[in-house]
Order: sequence, then structure tokens, then C-alpha cells
Amino acid sequence: MKSIIKIISYLGLGLTIVPAFLVFYQVMTLELYKSMILLGTFVWLVSAPFWIFKKVEEQ
Repeated sequence: MKSIIKIISYLGLGLTIVPAFLVFYQVMTLELYKSMILLGTFVWLVSAPFWIFKKVEEQ
């Protein structure tokens, strides 16, 4: 399960990086870029905390 969440969060991170290059090379419109980066940011912020933060054991 943890590996699936990692893949989803990396896809979200990719949605924030790849569209910037596509807009730079004029493959994608600015409006689509804004939508893609918003979606990627949302996916990353929702999925990443589930595998990045380690649980602290109580002593």
C-alpha cells in the first residue's frame, strides 16, 4: 500500500514540474498549465505525508 501512495505522490510531483517545460516550449497553454500545476500540488500535498513522516513510538 505504501508503494502505491509513493507512486501517486510522485505523479503529483511530476504534474508540477513537467508542465512548466511544456509551457516553456509552447506545447501547452498557460491556462492548462495552471490547472495541471494546481492538480499536481493538491495530489502531492494529500498523498506525500502518508509515507514521508515516520510514526513516533511512545515509550
